Amino acid sequence: MQQHSTSRLFSACCFALIVTAMTFAIRAGILTQLGKDFLLSDSQLGWINAMAFLGFPIATILGGLLYNSLGAKKLLVIAFSCHLFGLVFTIFAGGFWTLLISTFFIGFANGAVEAGANPLIANIYHQQKTTMLNRFHVWFPGGIVIGAIASKLMTDAGWNWQAQIAIMLLPALVYGVMVLRQNFPQPVAHQNQLETSTATNAKALLSPLFLLMVACMTLTATTELGTQQWIERILGASGASPMLILALITGLMAVGRYFAGGLIRRFNSVGVLFYSAIIATLGIYAMSQSTGVFVYFSAVLFALGVTYFWPTMLGFVAETIPQSGALGLSVLGGAGMFAVSLWNPVIGSWIDNARENISAVTNSGVQTELLVGQQVLSNLVLFPLVLILCFGLLYWFQSKKNSLVIATEKG
Repeated sequence: MQQHSTSRLFSACCFALIVTAMTFAIRAGILTQLGKDFLLSDSQLGWINAMAFLGFPIATILGGLLYNSLGAKKLLVIAFSCHLFGLVFTIFAGGFWTLLISTFFIGFANGAVEAGANPLIANIYHQQKTTMLNRFHVWFPGGIVIGAIASKLMTDAGWNWQAQIAIMLLPALVYGVMVLRQNFPQPVAHQNQLETSTATNAKALLSPLFLLMVACMTLTATTELGTQQWIERILGASGASPMLILALITGLMAVGRYFAGGLIRRFNSVGVLFYSAIIATLGIYAMSQSTGVFVYFSAVLFALGVTYFWPTMLGFVAETIPQSGALGLSVLGGAGMFAVSLWNPVIGSWIDNARENISAVTNSGVQTELLVGQQVLSNLVLFPLVLILCFGLLYWFQSKKNSLVIATEKG
């Protein structure tokens, strides 16, 4: 494939990821409006959020299984179609059930983007897999910055939530046109090759290392996305602007991912994940204790902690377990989003229960919401705490293994 074609493919994938990210940011920004307009509880809002995270793993796993036969282009066309349907259906939603359905389609579209784009990028940049996957995933936090700022400006200006959903149609059309007009690498055509490739991919999923990374992915995804998706509800009474915090967090993540190559070369992938878990734990704990301007400082810590989680996990598997192929990357991403889909209603119930308990001892609405947010953050800090142990053990084991290899070579 020629270089200019590779560049256009990468750009199309980046625009698709921007749309994916904007759906996360704008949904986080309009939760309060949805609750008021449709008289929804936080538990119901949690189920609506869960549909986005449920649609994602269904699409990634199906996409991983079919990638060798369909190819990246058809998966991205499916993503584009589902984005259009989901966004338009959301605009005209009439209540809880229609929001569930439309949000599921948006989540399915988001998953199809990852199922098509991740293995495509790992293939066309096979000498720089982790670095280019980090650079591609710059546009997830980058898109969240765009969505968070747009949501805040439109909310402050009195625009309704339907208008905020509608603005995502523009970048969706952009990536749809780019995908439809671009030539993609051909998928494997010979049936015997296809069966061997898929069987090899599936067998690799049973390796202990892959299963460990899947378990860790459920925790890294919930640490990052579970916290961000509820940022408006958790920090709304903290004295800081939740959407500005979200923009700050994701802006720092975008910059960090763009320059990930040097950090990964210095500490290796597992080292980066281990130190990230430590910093993420400190960041969430600091947010649970902060108010006012100090929330912004603790948000910076959180951002530095979660920046490298998602793309470095994908890059580690692509480089360390290459025989897992597109299916491995899809299952890994799908496991992360499926975990977040399960935890979203739980987080919503944490908010409802905390509000009920705290309201019994204080009459101040603002103080109640502040304490509710801090209590939920105290629960969320447990996820990166477990990751410190998991990545720490893996880092130690990998370092010991490398030392034995060096000693053997010298001997």
